[in-house]
Amino acid sequence: MTSTPLLRAHEVSKHFGHNLVLDKVSLDVQRGETVALIGPSGAGKSTFLRTLNMLESIDSGSIYLDDELLGYEQVGHRLVHLPDKAITRQRARLGMVFQQFNLFPHMTALENVAHAPIHVRGIKPKAARQAAAALLERVGLADRAGHYPSELSGGQQQRVAIARALANSPEVLLFDEPTSALDPELVEDVLAVMRELSAQGQTMIIVTHEMGFAREVADRVVFMTEGAVRVVGTPEEVFVGSENPRLRTFLSSVGAAA
Repeated sequence: MTSTPLLRAHEVSKHFGHNLVLDKVSLDVQRGETVALIGPSGAGKSTFLRTLNMLESIDSGSIYLDDELLGYEQVGHRLVHLPDKAITRQRARLGMVFQQFNLFPHMTALENVAHAPIHVRGIKPKAARQAAAALLERVGLADRAGHYPSELSGGQQQRVAIARALANSPEVLLFDEPTSALDPELVEDVLAVMRELSAQGQTMIIVTHEMGFAREVADRVVFMTEGAVRVVGTPEEVFVGSENPRLRTFLSSVGAAA
């Protein structure tokens, strides 16, 4: 990892109506780093992730990816929304995996993975399909390339979704509770793919309730509650060393206290 952050969020704030859901959230993520976001429901974790991918606008603050301001351009002292085409280009630099798999039901696994490279990046179909096949092999689904989502288990669908997120060669992968919709016996296959990506140096930010996974895989863990970052540190610092009372209460509630 280098000393210059790949992604920088600075004092990001967001309201839904009168409800403040993000309160000046700041986070730097280094290239090749795996960062886990943990905290209770309603802490703002998923909303923060969505602001990084420009699926939610922000009220104030800024987000930079490799020194490029995301979602806005600076005009004098104001931030002005970028046009949709520019946001689509920026968004291709970040891959996102959702709780629900969001696969196109009328497309096979291979077609789902190849769709964005063909229609967003303009890759020739043959090359995109070859790359998609390689990605499906990477996530252990080479033998399911011709299957439709309805013919796949939830864990298989989520692995297709990960392959799809990788198809644009993103600089950062964002995971929003990627195992929360899965039956317990299917979780491990998805986590195994994510472990491998982390080991290969893929930059990842993961909202997760899998405390054991966060402790094992993350380089840093971020604890959020009430829309704010409360604790940031290594897994050891967060799970063992921190005396923050809100963090200790949360870890006790999920059975992860040291």
